[in-house]
Amino acid sequence: MSIITISRGSYSRGKNVAEKLAQRLGYECLSRDILLEASNEFNIPEIKLIRALHDAPTVLERFNHGKERYVVYLRSSLLKHTRKDNVVYHGLAGHYFLQDISHVLKIRILANINDRVKEEMRRENISGEEARFILKKDDEERRKWGIKVYGVDTQDSKLYDMVLNISTMTVDDAVDILYETVRKTAFQTTPESQEKLENLALAARVQTALIHLVPKVRVTADSGLVSIGNIEEKTTAAKDTVDILRKVAGAINGVREVHVHLIPVKEKSHHINPFYNM
Repeated sequence: MSIITISRGSYSRGKNVAEKLAQRLGYECLSRDILLEASNEFNIPEIKLIRALHDAPTVLERFNHGKERYVVYLRSSLLKHTRKDNVVYHGLAGHYFLQDISHVLKIRILANINDRVKEEMRRENISGEEARFILKKDDEERRKWGIKVYGVDTQDSKLYDMVLNISTMTVDDAVDILYETVRKTAFQTTPESQEKLENLALAARVQTALIHLVPKVRVTADSGLVSIGNIEEKTTAAKDTVDILRKVAGAINGVREVHVHLIPVKEKSHHINPFYNM
């Protein structure tokens, strides 16, 4: 029992690898469904989210705490699906959200740019020059998305357990390699790794419930004990804010105890340094 995440570029055949691998393993294959769930909760028409994924995350900047809200919804949706195990996920941020879970095999799929250009030309009925421009732009926008929204560079090989260049192999060759790799003991679910995933999923559910109250809240969970932090004391100006947070979090299935940690607000110094502009 394992989880496989596949990071890929457009027309890299990563989607084909994911679907064939899931079929061979008897696993669920996930990708766009996660985004659809996120867009429904985020209350943005799906087309806007899809466009944002390919044209850099500027659309999220139009919304109050848009980036934070989107990341929270996507993470919660992904963790909800993967906590049940036996999943192949090909899409944004799988390697990022599941980085520290030992039974997750994290893969990056690469393909020769010339092969990708030919596929783009065939599908879109455009010239080679146009296809190459589109692909390079798409790759750069995907990279920008990872850096700006998640703070990670999708091209950094350290994020993955394996990087496969399928320019010299077939999709079936790649599936064979991944099929044998994911069955190794190192990528099998253990009670410890499953508990870690359950804790992440619970924290994500709580954070989703609190996001409208405290957009930049930080939530962790440990066997039902939930800690809510990164909240400045000034946030509690409303008398019952902390009680509301405890009540909302405590209503989430699986939560047995809630702790709220406040950050003291630093007062602005009125001291003038006469040497500042020298």
